[in-house]
Amino acid sequence: MPEYTVIQVLQDVWWIGVVSLIVSLALTPVVRYVAYRFRIVDRPDLGGAGLKPHARPIAYLGGVAICLGVLAGIACYAGVMPRAHYQWAAVALSFSSGKFLELMVNPAWNLVAVAVAFVVITIVGLVDDLRDVTPRKKVLGQVLAAAILLCGGVGWRIALALFKTVGFMPPAYVLLPVSALLCLVIVIATCNATNLLDGLDGLCGGVTGIIALGFLVLAVHLAIWAHAPGVDELRVGLCLAMAGAVLGFLPYNIPPASIFMGDAGSTLLGFFVATMMALFCHEGNARWLVAACAVFALPILDTALAVVRRLLLGRSIFAGDRSHLYDQLVDRGMSVKQVVVLFYVLAAATAVIGVAVAVYVRGRFAMAMYAVLLAIIWIVFGKLGMIKPRTGPTRQD
Repeated sequence: MPEYTVIQVLQDVWWIGVVSLIVSLALTPVVRYVAYRFRIVDRPDLGGAGLKPHARPIAYLGGVAICLGVLAGIACYAGVMPRAHYQWAAVALSFSSGKFLELMVNPAWNLVAVAVAFVVITIVGLVDDLRDVTPRKKVLGQVLAAAILLCGGVGWRIALALFKTVGFMPPAYVLLPVSALLCLVIVIATCNATNLLDGLDGLCGGVTGIIALGFLVLAVHLAIWAHAPGVDELRVGLCLAMAGAVLGFLPYNIPPASIFMGDAGSTLLGFFVATMMALFCHEGNARWLVAACAVFALPILDTALAVVRRLLLGRSIFAGDRSHLYDQLVDRGMSVKQVVVLFYVLAAATAVIGVAVAVYVRGRFAMAMYAVLLAIIWIVFGKLGMIKPRTGPTRQD
C-alpha cells in the first residue's frame, strides 16, 4: 500500500514551481534588455555555414534568467524541506565536529551542492556564449560541476544501482570510483545532448520542460511509496523549480524568439537532467535510472544520430552541422513551428512511455521493452535516410 497520496506529496511544495515561473517570467525581459544594451547577442551567419539562420541578432542571457528562476525555487524549498531546521543544524554540526561523511547523506547539504553546481555550469555556458571557448574547456567546466555534485553526496550510488540490477556486488573501493566516473560521463553526455538540441526557437526549452514534468511524475511516484525519505522530497522540489523556470522563459523563446538561452541555458538544462538521473539511483535500483533515460530519449536519439553521422564522415564529434533530426525535418518542408510542436509531442510521448513502463512493468522486462523500442526507432530513422551523412560546412558546437 502507498504511504502517501499525490496531494500529500505536493501540498506543501507545489508553489515552488509557481515562484520559479514568476521569477523567470519577470527576469527574462530584464536580461534581454541587458543583452541588447551590451550587444551580447547571437549574430546570424547567413553568408557562412548557415548554422545560425535567424534573420537578425538575437539576445543571449536567457540561461541566466532560467538559472535565477531555479535558484529562487531552490531557496524556497530550502525553507520548507522536511525537518528543515534539523537538517541545517546537522550541516553546521558536521562541519564543527569534522564529521564530513555525514554531510553526504544530509538532504540540506545535497541541496547546497546542487545549487552551487547549477551556478557553476551556468557560468561555464555563459563564458562560452561570450568568448566561444573550445570544447575541451567546456568539458573541463562540466567536470568541475560534476565534482561539486559528488562532493555534495549526489551520484555515489550510480554504480550500486547498475551492479545490483545484474546481481553482482563489488566492494566499496570499486563502487565509489566507478560511480564517480559514471557521474562524470552522464553530466558530459546530457549537457552536450541538450546543447545539440538547442537549434530552433523554443525547441530545447520546451522539450526539456516536458522532460522535467516527466521526471516530476516519476519523483512523485517514488515519494508516494516513500522509497527514500529526504531524497524523495529533494527530487520533487528540483523538478518543480526547473519546470517553473523553463515555462517562465519559454514565452520569450517560442518562434519567433526574442531571446536565446545560449549555452548558459542549454548546459544548465542538461546538467539538471544529469542531477536527476543521479538522484534516481539513490534507491540502488537501475530501473529508475533507465526510466529517466527513456524520458530523456529524444535528446539522446538526436545526439546519437549526430555522433554516428560525424564519425562516418571522419569529423570530430564536436563539429557542428545542419543534419540534426530537426534540421532534416525543416529541410523536408516542415516549418519551424511544426517541427517544434512535433518534438513537443514526441517528448511527451517518450515521457509517458518511460514513466508508465517503469511503474507498471518489472525491471528487466522494462529494459527489454526500452531496447526494442529504441531499435525500432533507429531502423525507422535509417529507412527515412536520417542517418546517412551529409556533407557541408561545419563549426565547433
